[in-house]
Amino acid sequence: MAVFNPFVPSFKANPYLQYGRLRGEDPVHRSIAMQAWILTRYDDCITVLRDAATFSSDGRHAGGQLGEAIREQRAQSPLGEAQTLLSIDPPAHTRMRGIVNRVFTPRRVEELRPRIEEIATELLDAAPSSGGFELMAGLAQPLPVIVIAELLGVPPEDRDRFKTWSNALAATTDVMNSEAVLNEARETTLELIEYFGRFVAERRSAPRDDLISALVAAEEAEQLTTDEILAFAILLLVAGNETTTNLIGNGTLALLDHPEAAAALRADPSRIPAAIEEMLRYDSPVQAVVRIAREPTALGNQTVEAGDVLMIMVGAANHDPNQFPEPAAFQPTREPNRHLSFGMGPHFCLGAPLARLEAEVTFGALLARYPSIGRGEGDPERGGTLLLRGLTKLPLAVG
Repeated sequence: MAVFNPFVPSFKANPYLQYGRLRGEDPVHRSIAMQAWILTRYDDCITVLRDAATFSSDGRHAGGQLGEAIREQRAQSPLGEAQTLLSIDPPAHTRMRGIVNRVFTPRRVEELRPRIEEIATELLDAAPSSGGFELMAGLAQPLPVIVIAELLGVPPEDRDRFKTWSNALAATTDVMNSEAVLNEARETTLELIEYFGRFVAERRSAPRDDLISALVAAEEAEQLTTDEILAFAILLLVAGNETTTNLIGNGTLALLDHPEAAAALRADPSRIPAAIEEMLRYDSPVQAVVRIAREPTALGNQTVEAGDVLMIMVGAANHDPNQFPEPAAFQPTREPNRHLSFGMGPHFCLGAPLARLEAEVTFGALLARYPSIGRGEGDPERGGTLLLRGLTKLPLAVG
């Protein structure tokens, strides 16, 4: 029988083989090692993601030792019981989402396009015009950090600290968190509370045209608490940074493996948005999300009990042949392409328009700058965690 084993090196290199075996033999799989149900079929994943009443995003509902650990970690959190969009359910989620939606409107995101184009140009101007170019450090990592930092009103001299904080928090999305990882995340959260706390105090007396000021305005209207503002700012640091970096890295690697696709996009940049959707499906930056069953329910041929943890393997769902013909093929013109990389239902990713815009600008600039892009010296290096899939190094040969 197929098993779920994310600890073997082959899983980090290519999880889709293991996903495929699970989907074929045991699509609603009970993993003893993970103390969770592993869902790999598109229909099962979308059912859970859409049903926030039955399947909670709040880990405190988990049963057993895992639930106790989550509740203890939450109690020890520097932000106490402050909730984020990722960890609350309707109707509280609906309230907070409605407030933040007013800040993250499609019009406001599109207004960022000229500045994102400037950032991409500045980063590529600093890169070699030919020869070797390390994509992750030179473009994929700094661009989202700069965008999110400027959205929050963070000064340029603090961007490196921003990235360090983001890395420490993103590390907690791995399979099993060591005490050292959790302690570092706790210390990082304390530093961020102090850092963003100063911003909140400053914006109360002197508002600016940034996201913190908009959230403070909602606080003054008694729609948000100070802890909720701080929790959202910290969430945005990771969610708006690591995932877009992964999209740019994973997408570029797909183009390196399919040079004909890169040539087609260079010849016709209007195809880039569709290609980005396929990049999101083909090697999703977010591989899994977690839900907790709030009541006994049937799923596939299994019965899930209240308190059970479910891992919705988004990466597996995006390779389900019943939804995506030839799922292992990279097809930049794939249509339809209803991937789950931004989720589904009430928790659909708030930052999806921004991620798409950043990727569109980045790939357009990269392909316009270099007539040819190939693999550079050295192999790509995978980082990421069980929930996030990305690269730490991607050497390019450009010219």
